[in-house]
Amino acid sequence: MTFDNPAPLSINIMVFNLLVGLVLSILLASYYAKFGDSLSNRAKFAPILPLLSLITLLVISIVKSSLALSLGLVGALSIVRFRTAIKDPEELIFLFFAIAIGLGLGADQRIPTIVAFVIIMGYLIGRKIINKSLNLVPYNNLYMNIALPLEGSVEEAFSFINGVLGEELNKVDLRRFDTSADEMRLVFYFKSPDANSLAQLTSRIQEKYAKSRVSIVEQNNLLGG
Repeated sequence: MTFDNPAPLSINIMVFNLLVGLVLSILLASYYAKFGDSLSNRAKFAPILPLLSLITLLVISIVKSSLALSLGLVGALSIVRFRTAIKDPEELIFLFFAIAIGLGLGADQRIPTIVAFVIIMGYLIGRKIINKSLNLVPYNNLYMNIALPLEGSVEEAFSFINGVLGEELNKVDLRRFDTSADEMRLVFYFKSPDANSLAQLTSRIQEKYAKSRVSIVEQNNLLGG
C-alpha cells in the first residue's frame, strides 16, 4: 500500500469479483425477500442488498492499494448522515451481511467469503426448516384489528373479546388498545389453527356487536413484503 501512486487495479479480477459478488448477493436478497421475518416491505428492500454489496466491493477494490485513498474514504464517510433509521434487527443483519460480501471480495478473499456465505446461509436455512417442522416460530403470524361500538362498558366489551379470542385462537398477543366515547379499537398478533377458527371468531364477534369491524391480515405481508 502506498501514499501516492496506488497499484493498478486489475480489471479482469475486479470483474470476476463483481460477478461472484452479484451471485452471492442475489442469493442473499432472494432468501431475505422470500423467507425473512421483518415487517418491512421486504420485496422493496431486498433489491438494495446486491447494490450495497457491489458498491462496497468497488470501493474496497479501489482504496485497498492506496493508504491516501483509504484515509480519504474514512474522512468522507465520517460526514455521512442517514436520516432514515434502521430499527428492525433483521434488516441490520442482512445489511451487514451484504456489506461483508463486498468487503471480502473487494479484498480478494474470495474463498473465505464464499465459505462463510455458505455456512451462514446454511445456518439460516437450517434454522428456518427446524422452526417450521417443530413449530418453533417465535412470532405470531396474523394481525387483527377489531373496532367495536361501545354499547356497554369498556370492561364488558374487552372481557368478551378476550374470552372469544382465548377460545378460538392460539398465542394471542394484545399490541394496542384505544378507546373513545363511542368506539373501542384493539390490535392483536396471533396464531390461528385453521381458517374455520377465523370464520367462527368473526361470526361470534358480529353476533354480539352487529356494527363491529374485524380486519385480519397475514403479518409478514402487511407492507407488501
